[in-house]
Amino acid sequence: MTDNDSGPAGGGVRLVRVTDDRAGQRLDNFLLGQLKGAPRSIVYKIVRSGQVRVNGGRAKAERKLEAGDEVRIPPVRLAPAGEAGTPSRGLLAAMEASIVFEDARLLAISKPSGIASHGGSGISFGVIETLRALRPNQSLELVHRLDRDTSGLMVLAKKRSALTQLQALMREDHGAGIRKRYLALLAGRLPSGTMSVDAALHVGLRQGGERHVQVNAAGKPSLSHFQVLERRGGHSYCEVRIETGRTHQIRVHAQHIGHPVAGDDKYGDLAVNRRLREQIGLRRLFLHAASLEFALDDGEAYVLNAPLADDLREALDRLG
Repeated sequence: MTDNDSGPAGGGVRLVRVTDDRAGQRLDNFLLGQLKGAPRSIVYKIVRSGQVRVNGGRAKAERKLEAGDEVRIPPVRLAPAGEAGTPSRGLLAAMEASIVFEDARLLAISKPSGIASHGGSGISFGVIETLRALRPNQSLELVHRLDRDTSGLMVLAKKRSALTQLQALMREDHGAGIRKRYLALLAGRLPSGTMSVDAALHVGLRQGGERHVQVNAAGKPSLSHFQVLERRGGHSYCEVRIETGRTHQIRVHAQHIGHPVAGDDKYGDLAVNRRLREQIGLRRLFLHAASLEFALDDGEAYVLNAPLADDLREALDRLG
């Protein structure tokens, strides 16, 4: 059997051969394409339990598939069409309004804080599900993800070729492929100039499956650059450039240098967070993905921007 994105989610076991155009795709994303409508949590569950096999052996969700690989996909019971529901009108409207750029290959949004990149873990609709509901006849794939509480620029690919190019650029070391710029309010007075943090990060799981990241020499190399733009109320409004894209990278590196991101309830200073909530109404993580710069294979250069979210701008203005 060959790769067929419209294959049924239910029925019996299927053996699907990976075609050339799917080479390099992660196993979890391949399965999401095969099991239309399946929550990501179910995909991870069948992979972890060994029900999914690649060339007869167990495989991890992040495995990169090769052309010719044979993937065993077990039957998965899904709610019949129509039972899963649809995103709310408010969410659909918010996602439509969040679009900041679009051409034949790419769609870019300024993601509101509080919306996950994708559904799962009790979340029915994230960015990708909502945009697919808005554009039911269009092929859309996430190029990268943002934490649920982080606002700002997210890019989706409308063509498979653009997705593979951008994911390859994301994997390049030392920021050579894509220049990523964030805006953040850090607690306390960060030294002037640029502070570079070169500290490996290790992702662990706490009880209940919650991800928790720590600086650990056994982790993956991670490099961030923090530059103070303004001093506000004893805190530091910063531009952050990252050369790697690790889970919670900016938040953990900021904690590591003793200046956690304001409003961070996982890695931050709870007393500072409480004062900022009372003083300036900051009720969430002050971290915003501001811009991405890259060029695709044909040489076309992209500079995509998402202005600082209104709630963060208002909180910053109140800080004085």
